Amino acid sequence: MSEFDVVVVGAGPAGASAALAARRAGASVLLLDRADFPRDKACGDGIAPHAIDVLAGLGVTGAVDGYPSVPALRLVGPGGGEVGRALPRAAYTVPRKVFDARLVAAAVDAGARLRRHTVRRLEERGDRVVVDGEFSAGALVGADGAGSVVRRALGFAPNPDGHLAIAMRGYAPARPEAEQLIVTSGTGWPAYAWSFPIGDGRANIGYGEVLRGQPLSRAHLVDRMAELLPGLDPAEVTGLRAHHLPLSTRRPPAGRGRVVLAGDALSLINPFTGEGIFYAVLSGALAGAAAAAGGPVAGRYTAALRRRLGRHLRHSRVAAWLGGNRRMVEAAVRAAARDARVFGTLAELGLGEGLLDTRTLVRIGLATGERAGRGGGHPRQR
Repeated sequence: MSEFDVVVVGAGPAGASAALAARRAGASVLLLDRADFPRDKACGDGIAPHAIDVLAGLGVTGAVDGYPSVPALRLVGPGGGEVGRALPRAAYTVPRKVFDARLVAAAVDAGARLRRHTVRRLEERGDRVVVDGEFSAGALVGADGAGSVVRRALGFAPNPDGHLAIAMRGYAPARPEAEQLIVTSGTGWPAYAWSFPIGDGRANIGYGEVLRGQPLSRAHLVDRMAELLPGLDPAEVTGLRAHHLPLSTRRPPAGRGRVVLAGDALSLINPFTGEGIFYAVLSGALAGAAAAAGGPVAGRYTAALRRRLGRHLRHSRVAAWLGGNRRMVEAAVRAAARDARVFGTLAELGLGEGLLDTRTLVRIGLATGERAGRGGGHPRQR
């Protein structure tokens, strides 16, 4: 049986970050994934600058090389009002086939061993965690996504409807504007479509909706995407894939004993925007550091997560609750159109670890009684 200090299950952004952090702490690391890299992953491909900051702290500086920054965001409300402004810090759109492979390569270069392996069974034997009778470790990080085997092995249930979204992603010719576009839906609320330019003539496009007890078909997701995105020709869309998004409004415990969860496996998806890459690399880095230290891994990791993300997750939960009311979303769009600070606060809340503040809440409150769509709108939503 092969022995390591840390085994990481799943080599996406959370797993690669965990491996990098554990290696920086001097631990021997085995990184397992059921796929070979590079591999595609259904995602919006948006990389917030906050994720780049975390990766830089892990020694990774080239994760978005070759892809131009996207400096602005345009948000269309469910009633047709819209706001377009420069982001507080520019974002990037990097296909996960490229981004994930770069992070895995960085982890391997740092000394982690990478092996293709589908994990089926975990056992705790004294002070060791045994994977499928083949690998043994002092600690294990489950970073194996929305359908996490590690999460199931810990006995933690998957997210129920209301705390789980589904999204369809594809690629299409990019719009001429160098901006991210999010068009919220007037039906099936809360839901939105997006178009994020990559910089190579294409855009990552998609549509996502919170599940409410009824299955949503592929045709429904594609039709809603086409209806909401301006000028989209469905015949030009390629690479359509659907994926589930376990929202952070219903998270399991961060782990138990020597086994911890990170990224999507821990339901770390922003319920306000659906963003998950920043949460993935940050939670992965914290999990890897905790695992490398040994001892009470789950307790140490839980405390680290609480210190870094606790307030933010509470605020994002409030924002998601407020966002369940269409009038509040329309008011937020109007307030952001008038006040750049409101726009910046909402962007930081949705892309990083920002917090709601009194000024933002007051401005949104003042805008709630106004007619939706004032000052322009999106003809495809009317």
